[in-house]
Amino acid sequence: NFNLSQTDLLTNKQNTEKSPTITFLGCLSDLYITQLDELVSRLLPTPGPEEPPAVPSIWRTSHVSADSFFHNKHGENLGLFGSRLFHRQYHSPLRQACSELQFLPVWVQSRGFKTLRSRTRRAESGYDGPVESEAYTPGFMKGLLLKEKGVEAQSLDQVIQQKNLPENQQEAFKTGFTEGFMRSQALTQRTQGMWSRQRHSYLFFIITVGGSAELSTKMKIVRFRTTSGLDSAVDPIQMKNVTFEHVKGVEEAKSELQDVVEFLKNPQKFTVLGGKLPKGILLVGPPGTGKTLLARAVAGEADVPFYYASGSEFDEMFVGVGASRIRNLFKEAKANAPCVIFIDELDSVGGKRIESPMHPYSRQTINQLLAEMDGFKPNEGVIVIGATNFAEALDNALVRPGRFDMQVTVPRPDVKGRTEILNWYLSKIKVDPAIDAEIIARGTVGFSGAELENLVNQAALKAAVDGKEMVTMKDLEFAKDKILMGPERRSVEIDKKNKTITAYHESGHAIVAYYTKDAMPINKATIMPRGPTLGHVSMLPENDRWSETRAQLLAQMDVSMGGRVAEELIFGNDNITTGASSDFDGATKIAKLMVTRFGMSDKLGVMTYGDISKQSPETQAAIEQEVRALLKDSYERAKDILKTYSKEHKKLADALLTYETLDAKEIQMVLEGKSLDHYRPQQQQQAL
Repeated sequence: NFNLSQTDLLTNKQNTEKSPTITFLGCLSDLYITQLDELVSRLLPTPGPEEPPAVPSIWRTSHVSADSFFHNKHGENLGLFGSRLFHRQYHSPLRQACSELQFLPVWVQSRGFKTLRSRTRRAESGYDGPVESEAYTPGFMKGLLLKEKGVEAQSLDQVIQQKNLPENQQEAFKTGFTEGFMRSQALTQRTQGMWSRQRHSYLFFIITVGGSAELSTKMKIVRFRTTSGLDSAVDPIQMKNVTFEHVKGVEEAKSELQDVVEFLKNPQKFTVLGGKLPKGILLVGPPGTGKTLLARAVAGEADVPFYYASGSEFDEMFVGVGASRIRNLFKEAKANAPCVIFIDELDSVGGKRIESPMHPYSRQTINQLLAEMDGFKPNEGVIVIGATNFAEALDNALVRPGRFDMQVTVPRPDVKGRTEILNWYLSKIKVDPAIDAEIIARGTVGFSGAELENLVNQAALKAAVDGKEMVTMKDLEFAKDKILMGPERRSVEIDKKNKTITAYHESGHAIVAYYTKDAMPINKATIMPRGPTLGHVSMLPENDRWSETRAQLLAQMDVSMGGRVAEELIFGNDNITTGASSDFDGATKIAKLMVTRFGMSDKLGVMTYGDISKQSPETQAAIEQEVRALLKDSYERAKDILKTYSKEHKKLADALLTYETLDAKEIQMVLEGKSLDHYRPQQQQQAL
């Protein structure tokens, strides 16, 4: 044992002149013996034997190098600063745990032996014994086994004889033994039943938890666009209930896509001749014309899986998500070929690639799409259908042959197509047999399939609000006017002066349209506030127009000028209103198109001008002069018509003030001088 007190240390310090001075030793009580030895050895070095004084020599003095450069330079060993006495070491918890883990008893292989004493003691306790012995029975199982190996079971009579019971007690002993045995059997059966029920409960719980986990996993991977992770999955949709019979009004597009159905149903018919199945089909058309419905019908006709994806849902805030979803989509589709992949709003993901420091990773998704479509093996059975209403924005590499081999245009339906669409949607609701869908179709020029569906739905809602049992023609007309002119605002209170100005303004449009040869026929005129306007004159062509002549464009400009001209002629220049602003916008737009796009200017000729602001000042001045001349001529023509038919103008304005809304037939009767007093009640009676 080594003991050293602070007093001894101070005494040694006083006796040793060369030892360093100790200023503070209050922490010595916390030191270990080894640390104290180190401290004593450093502070109180053991003096060695005194060396004899050096003898002067003519030779140079040589020095022996120390163990380290630090010791040679500073005269102290570096280990002094690494000691726990002078430097506090810090070990991270992770490093300490790892170091301690190396010395756990689990990892140390130990060998030992059992003595006879320990073996006997464990055998007596019942937890150990000569397993090889046939008569051995563990202590904890004694009393539970009725029959042990090597021991014969005794009968009840033998037990009674061993007990030497009297005869009068033997019957009672047998009765008690029987009752105890029966109760023990009942207890055993109840215990076994309880354990059986618990096992069934545990099994049911495990199956329920596993099933719910599996269901939740499936719900998370049904559609890749609802997740935000990189490893997103997709799930095909079966389109057995959607066929070409559900698509109306686009017969040309249906015939084009009919070949694709044949490709999917019978590819050998085309590959036997050496042909290759198309990889992609691009559907181009305005919104609501049925592009998505056509793609679903292709999958339904061919009875193949249908994968739907929206172009705007590939990319998210994380880099690489879009490319990963493209890979997952095509990987899943190839595994379930033949199938159809439909990418709606393709321009969102397949737009033209640009160099932009703000979006350095924006090209990854489209590059992955290009690679997937170009990496198809011939006749792999995966058809990609893309839909867009902005084909000009698509990247050129995406629309080249080999990726999107076919481009199918889906236009707005014509009169025949609109009639078919209306009949299809009218067949799904209760309607009056007297409804003529062709009349509605002729009055809905330019309507898409989605707009026609909305028209029928609005009519059904109107009939339900009015308490009718079926939809009538009046309900369809109401829905059409609501879509064309906006909803009625009957709660708006307009004074008599403004109402009169509005009546003459709208009558001016109607008079110019009625007496101009190439103007479109009038559908309806009203001074009932609808949408943002106080009045409106609706005009619809009798037939679909695929192009317009110069006379028709000038007639549209004249009709636009009729409202302001009427205000000027009736109320004077001081009382003209701002209600003609939208009319002037439309007329100016037509005039600019005639000069810059349609080549209908005598001075500028047939040259087109895309961006007027990029033209020379002389050209801009010439364009403005031509546009101004066209507008001035149109204004004068409208003024001449209203001066010529001033009486008819006044009659029509009075009729609008009286009835608020007039259709084409009623306008014609007013201009011909006929009264509407008898016509209106008859029309209302027929509608009821």
